[in-house]
Amino acid sequence: MFENKKADLIIRNARIIDGTGAPSENGDVAVLDDRIQAVGYLSRLSASREIDAGGLAVCPGFVDTHTHDDRVLLSDPRMSCKVSQGVTTVVAGNCGCSLAPLRIDHRPPPPLDLLGEHQDQFYSNFDDYFQALDNEPPSLNAVCQVGHTTLRAATMDAYDRPATAKELSKMRNMLEDSLESGACGMSTGLFYQPAKAALTSEIVELANVLNQHGAIHTTHMRNEGDEITESLRETFTIGAEAEIPVVISHHKCGGESNFGRSTETLALIEQARKAQSVGLDAYPYTASSTVLDAHDLYNANRVLITWSEPMPEAAGRELSEIAQELGVNQQEAVLSLIPGGGVFFMMDEDDVRRILSFPQTMIGSDGLPSDKHPHPRLWGTFPRVLGHYVRDVKLFSLEEAVRKMTSLPSACFGLKDRGVLKSGNYADLVIFDPDSIADTATFDNPINPAKGILHVMVNGRIVWNEGEHTGERSGNILRLQDLDQFRFD
Repeated sequence: MFENKKADLIIRNARIIDGTGAPSENGDVAVLDDRIQAVGYLSRLSASREIDAGGLAVCPGFVDTHTHDDRVLLSDPRMSCKVSQGVTTVVAGNCGCSLAPLRIDHRPPPPLDLLGEHQDQFYSNFDDYFQALDNEPPSLNAVCQVGHTTLRAATMDAYDRPATAKELSKMRNMLEDSLESGACGMSTGLFYQPAKAALTSEIVELANVLNQHGAIHTTHMRNEGDEITESLRETFTIGAEAEIPVVISHHKCGGESNFGRSTETLALIEQARKAQSVGLDAYPYTASSTVLDAHDLYNANRVLITWSEPMPEAAGRELSEIAQELGVNQQEAVLSLIPGGGVFFMMDEDDVRRILSFPQTMIGSDGLPSDKHPHPRLWGTFPRVLGHYVRDVKLFSLEEAVRKMTSLPSACFGLKDRGVLKSGNYADLVIFDPDSIADTATFDNPINPAKGILHVMVNGRIVWNEGEHTGERSGNILRLQDLDQFRFD
């Protein structure tokens, strides 16, 4: 049906990985305007421009299911840290943290300060936030959630207690307004101090609003260590009582005492999935990264400082070295470094591999773009999966890895006409070399683009071309009203 229509671009001689997990096939991909015009052998179709892929892989653009890109979408809309690794859509507003709706007269509490240190960097409503993004569009697509901690910060004068009925009513109204403006759901960060005291019933009450709007819930659970099974059950309870889909963020088993428990946690998730919609994501590293907390070092064997407001020179250094210099223990050293952040080496490689291999696990970077010395996952997550875990470790097939980054998250977050290479879908595409793709970001040098990714296209425009950003900013803000049904098949 397209044989007589001239395309804008044809990618010839490609190894087509369609995103469904099906075996790859050789062929061509044609693009017209912002859509895929045709996929297959297109010898009779011509185009204004052609790219000879030379047998390299072509697949849908990657979906980063777990980001904290809320502010950087505005401050650095080229989004090189993501498009350089093939990411064409990000899900923001995670771990209970979002830039809206919040208007306060003081510095936001951790971890909200990961998004902005000053109160004037936040937005009083999602209409204003989305308008700012529409006015200065980023280079990739974005889906944004409301943060439960943001709602608490906007309505409560103290966080060490459950919300009152009046405060909860205000949170409900703000959540409803945000969803009507286009936020896709609500995230929680029950692990963090501003939300620790929230009762399960508080989350269920807000989750009922999500149900009414057909929205989704993601969660940084209350505990990812010794009490992980209790936290999983709480997550399942919230989803079941409110009858909403839930996504477990950056699933892990933290702390040496919990090494190996992924066998147990994945079995619980699989069992829950028989009765309700449950998804999960993970990143391909044994170290996490978050704010420094005076109360906890998260059972880490080693801590690398990523930023510190009182001691900016500490970024990139080991906490143990800083503590030795100060003549104190590490817990006391943290008091001299906060507000700040760190990388926490706290997971077992076997657990990471087992979780990544779980069929329903999506890939989310959880990168922190505001960190001075960030975790390498900010720049390296997706090429690390494709290079290290697929090619080197052979943890799963290339087609399966692409599915975890494309069609699986697109279905989970309702990304309409994305995630699969087929005629009529949006032209979010990645051309990469399976033999050379690799993450170059390391814990010592974390800000480095990947190798082996040649071209990245967002909505029909090339944003990344052979190691350089093209300057194109063709991303769209995908509002709840633009999304499809959330599917967890």
